[in-house]
Amino acid sequence: MDNKFENNNFYQAGSPSDKIVDADEVTIEDIDGESVSQKTKKAKKIKMPKKPLLKKGTFGNKLMKCTAMAAAFGLVAGVVFTGSTSLLSSTQDTQTTSNTSATSLSNSDSTTVDSTDTSDSTTVTDVSTVVENVMPSIVAITTVSVEEYANMFGQSESYESEGAGSGIIISQDDDYLYIATNNHVVEGATSLTVQFVDDSTVSGEIQGTDSDSDLAVVKVAISDIDSATLSEIKVATLGDSDSIAVGDTAIAIGNALGYGQSVTTGVISAVDREVTTSDETTGESITNTLIQTDAAINPGNSGGALINANGEVIGINSSKYADTDVEGMGFAIPISDASPILQELIENGSTSDSSESGDAYLGIAGVDVTQDIAQNYNMPQGAYISQVVSGSAAEEAGLSEGMIVTAINGEEITSFEDLSSYISSASAGDTVTLTVAVANGQEYSTQDVEVTLGSKTN
Repeated sequence: MDNKFENNNFYQAGSPSDKIVDADEVTIEDIDGESVSQKTKKAKKIKMPKKPLLKKGTFGNKLMKCTAMAAAFGLVAGVVFTGSTSLLSSTQDTQTTSNTSATSLSNSDSTTVDSTDTSDSTTVTDVSTVVENVMPSIVAITTVSVEEYANMFGQSESYESEGAGSGIIISQDDDYLYIATNNHVVEGATSLTVQFVDDSTVSGEIQGTDSDSDLAVVKVAISDIDSATLSEIKVATLGDSDSIAVGDTAIAIGNALGYGQSVTTGVISAVDREVTTSDETTGESITNTLIQTDAAINPGNSGGALINANGEVIGINSSKYADTDVEGMGFAIPISDASPILQELIENGSTSDSSESGDAYLGIAGVDVTQDIAQNYNMPQGAYISQVVSGSAAEEAGLSEGMIVTAINGEEITSFEDLSSYISSASAGDTVTLTVAVANGQEYSTQDVEVTLGSKTN
């Protein structure tokens, strides 16, 4: 499809200086690189008298010059000020009468093709009041996760990494506030902190996630929040993303680059865009239908709000198309699609679709041991296990960090993507045999491990 974007460039202008050309024709390049001729008009020449009216150096000559300059200034100033006043008046008249006097350039009486309709609507340039109303419902989310990697000797090492994202307060009950965000914001987090509009922070925990829709819910105990903060924060008003139209005002609020809440504005560029992204843990490709906007969406904005001119949340900011040739292509999950999923996550911690789908889940994260790495460090080629999820099928089967999966059910595995693809084609409850290489000093021994695959919700 023409409106489908692949995941290669997701994370998730200069113009040539103007020149005055004294020529009848110049050649430029259009945006496709084709040469295009463009005509320009030369400035008209003004004929001057061949001889001076007065002799050089005389007092009269100087007086004449002063008088001429003064008169010229007065004339130019008069023209400029009068022109400015006239232009301002003309602009005001145009603004107030454009809808009544607008007409088509067509001279035909034919009604085969209608003229476009005009509107009294104006462009929203000041969104400060809208932002002031919505900002108390937006939070910043900071996560801490443990990253595993293989060193040059094939041994597993780990380090803590910190991530930044955003969230929207969407619901509350007697005990908790519930915050909507992206799954990729909280995925793999060992701890997370929520920062409210008054800069106060509390610890949060994951209530539920849905990787297929890239949605998650974080909950915060109301008892952990100061009364002063409770009086400042608000629950967001959710809008109807099904009723938005291309050209509508779009305002994005989020924790851009982890610097704190910031605001960008733009319009709805397109609706129903099919965007394909990749799950960082499983490597699985997922396609969702998203809202496209030119409001700037940067790392840290993920999970924040895309709102309309009325201050209603119409989308959850998710990703940006990043490329040196691309500018102004951000995407958000439509709130009308997200709302029922978020409600299920709040109530059950999972969605019925994911629990009943039978999708298999192994419960590991890893990296590729490429052919070059294998040769350089005397390691078998395959999928290196960098993390085993607690309580997962992988942990129950005895898989551990540092092992390298080299085959599944007798089929060779040369990358983590190979392993992920095989698992995604299986069903929860299936039993598979993994061949793994285990480091034993400078050597590797192999063994077969039987794993009964779990569900994504386990």
